[in-house]
Parts: sequence; C-alpha cells; structure tokens
Amino acid sequence: MIFNRLISIIRRHVHHFSWPFLLFLLLGHFVGTWLGLRLTDEVDLANWLVYPYYYVVTTSTVGYGDYSPVTDAGRIWVWFFQIPIGLALFGAFLGKAGQTIAVFMRRKVMGTGKFEHLDNHIILIGYHQLVTPKVVEQILADKYREGRKILLCDTHQPEHPLQEYMEWLDYARVTSFTLDSELQRIGLSKADKVIIYANGDDQTLTTALKLSKYVKADCHITAWFNDESKVELLRAHCPNIECFSSKVAESLVRSMQDPGASRVQEQLLSGLFGDTQYALQVPADLPKAFTYGQLFNAFKLKHDATLLAIAKERNGNQLEVNPELTTCINPGDFLHYIGNHRINAADIDWSQFYQS
Repeated sequence: MIFNRLISIIRRHVHHFSWPFLLFLLLGHFVGTWLGLRLTDEVDLANWLVYPYYYVVTTSTVGYGDYSPVTDAGRIWVWFFQIPIGLALFGAFLGKAGQTIAVFMRRKVMGTGKFEHLDNHIILIGYHQLVTPKVVEQILADKYREGRKILLCDTHQPEHPLQEYMEWLDYARVTSFTLDSELQRIGLSKADKVIIYANGDDQTLTTALKLSKYVKADCHITAWFNDESKVELLRAHCPNIECFSSKVAESLVRSMQDPGASRVQEQLLSGLFGDTQYALQVPADLPKAFTYGQLFNAFKLKHDATLLAIAKERNGNQLEVNPELTTCINPGDFLHYIGNHRINAADIDWSQFYQS
C-alpha cells in the first residue's frame, strides 16, 4: 500500500510537472553531468570550486569560453548529455518561474490570494469609486501609521480597483463579508483597524454585527451609515464599534452662523495639509492622574499641540470637549488634540507633566 501511494504521488507530480519534479530533474542533471565529466578525466571542470559556475554558464548557453572540456570523451558527453538535456530543463525552469510569477500577480490583481499572514493590518470593507480612493489617500498621508498593510475587501469588483496603490494596498475579492472562511482568509482576527462602508446600510449593519465578535479585543472598528437610526441601533448592541452618519444639516447651519466653520472642519478631518485632529491614550500604568490644565499647557509648549477633549473609551464614549482646567485625567483616558503630526504615547516623558 505504501509503494502504491508513492507511485501515485510521483505520477501526480509528473502529470502536473510540479516544482518538486522539475527541481528533482535539475538536480539529477547537475549530478549526472558532474559524474560524466569526472569519468572522462575533465579534472578542471569536475573541481567543485569551478563546476557550479561552469554548469550554469554552459547549460544556459551563455558560454563565456573560459572553461570547456579538453578531452574528446568530455566533449562528446557535453554535446550529447549536458547541453541538449540541460537546455530543455533550463527552458522549462524559466517557463515555470514565469508561470508562477504570473499566477502570483494574477491572484494579487484578481483578489483571490490569501492574507492570513498579515498582522496588525487595516481592513477596508466595501469599495466606492468616489470615496475609497480618498480613504486610502488619507491613511497613507499619516506618516506615523507604522507601515501597516492595507487590505481592501469587496464582493463585486472583478479585479483590484486601485492598482496605483498596490505597493501599500492589497485586494481581496470575497463572496461574503460575514462568511467565516472569508474572514479567516483576510486575517480579520489579527487586524488592528477596520473601516466598514459596505453596499448599503443593511449590509454595513450585518457586517458590523458579525465582525464585532470576530476581531481581537483591541481592534478598532469604524462604520458609516446614511440612516441615523442604524447608528443608534449599532451603538446599543456593539459599544466597541465607533459608528456615525452624515452631519449635513449641522455643517450647513454651522457654516451659515459662523462663516468659515466648514473650512475648519475640513482641515481637522484631513491629514493631507496643515494641522489636523489626532488621539492618543494616556498610559494605564502611570502612578497618578493629571489635571487638564497640566496637560493643556505642556502639550502646547513641548509638542505644539492643542488639547481638544478627553474620553473614557477608545470609541469616544463619555467624551468631554473643552473641559475645565481642573478636570481630572486618569491613566488610560484618551486625549483628542490638534497637531501637525501624530504623537506616540511611548515617545512622551509623562513624568515631566506632573511639574507643569
């Protein structure tokens, strides 16, 4: 039975002309050529310091001419065995390599690859022709994003829709945003951030409900809806998801009452130009709390950043904008601030703020 299984495996590799079979043939030809040269007294060519170089140069027909057989038997062995068989194998190797690269690139473009190896990546759920390119552009504009890979997932696009960003952005075409096998393929359980903007509010809602139970504990999920009622529903069932909807009415009225407000909002949301809004978490292992006034003054003097608000949760719950200077900020709280770049909490000497 073991012998029959071995024969079956060999037949399968021969039938598909697999990489193991091709490499086996190349190794056999490599060793066989050396044995022939050894038996025909080609001492210089059979020297292992020379032979690998000679074999590649001659078999690939580059032929520099610095090494060649000197005996009649050696010449016969080279033209009878090494060159014809080696040339065929070398051509097969190049063809197989080209085919493998083409398959890899086709998978990358067609979105059929596997992404379980990704770690701490950003996942974009859903593609929209006008919005998604801007989302990717905004993510890439953050110079302190720690080089995370971005993975775009969609159910409709037949190939990578943003190939100009392929250096940073992979594409996965999925059959469903809620199928366990597809979520495993895109490495959702190891993702660091997820943006959900699917094809319609209903699909966004069902996807968010599914993903909220699948991601790791510190993964941040953001979802966008047209319908405000969906926002309230998702907030009630999935407090770990930050969800919101369009604020057209509020923006129009604010701009009417306070001219220029729309430009301020635009700059605070965009990382492409000028100062913008960021957030960081106060380390949870600090020995004691700060006052808002301590951090407000220190952030401005030492980091040229302006504190806007504090929140008790990552998704903005229990948010207090422009609090009193005496407001207590505890270790683990989240700070929202305006700055010309992102400030990493690990790069801050928090002890200096106690004297501020």
